[in-house]
Amino acid sequence: MNGVPQIFSAARAQCARGWQVLQALLVLLVLAVTPSSHAPPRREAMAEQLLRATWPHCLWFTLLATLLGVVLIRIVVVTAQSYGLSQYALEMVVRVLVLELLPLMAALFVALRWSLPTAAELARQPVPRADDAGADWLANVALPRALAGVFSVWLLVAISCVLGLVLAYLLVYGLTPWGWAAYTHMVGRVFSPVVTLIFVLKTLAFSVAVGVVPLASLVPQVGLSGASDRRGMEVQGLVRMTGMLLAVELISLVGNYY
Repeated sequence: MNGVPQIFSAARAQCARGWQVLQALLVLLVLAVTPSSHAPPRREAMAEQLLRATWPHCLWFTLLATLLGVVLIRIVVVTAQSYGLSQYALEMVVRVLVLELLPLMAALFVALRWSLPTAAELARQPVPRADDAGADWLANVALPRALAGVFSVWLLVAISCVLGLVLAYLLVYGLTPWGWAAYTHMVGRVFSPVVTLIFVLKTLAFSVAVGVVPLASLVPQVGLSGASDRRGMEVQGLVRMTGMLLAVELISLVGNYY
């Protein structure tokens, strides 16, 4: 019987921490659209974080996206030809590679290369309580890094999707311009208004999950002094981010195909 109160106590503590994370997440989102957050005194620090989150990773991600695109496009095209389904190969490539895999890969890449290391670095520093000092910490420390992660996801998704569309055309039609009309018609049919809206909303949700959630998860570590406690908060932030990514991907799949 002693275990039951402990279970309820642990569940209550987790709910309280989850509520703190949600509050910090909402505060960061509100700060992101507040004009004072982009005033000249803070603009330089924000620009520095944007540069750190994007420039060192663009080349490596472009190479990775190119390799994945070439391999996947070749596999799909050859498989479709072997079954006499060549007319569906390009549409399948666009739907699987551009709509689903590349945005998710960009989000995971930013999470591994920027958001999670940044959250781990900040977790070693004291996080103020949720008062005026905590609000200043969110505005001056967390917000520039969160916006850098959000922008990095947007940029890498744009680069990878354009690259995927170009590779799909080149690997199927080559350098000839004669397939351009049929290809653009197919791409326009795939990117219907509903699918395009879902794609944009999914990219936005991915960027929030990757750029904001790991940093917002640091706020409940107030009062935790041990290294094991801080590592626990980092793990919880990773779990929340992963859960949000999976939920967004499942919702987008339902919206696109059901």
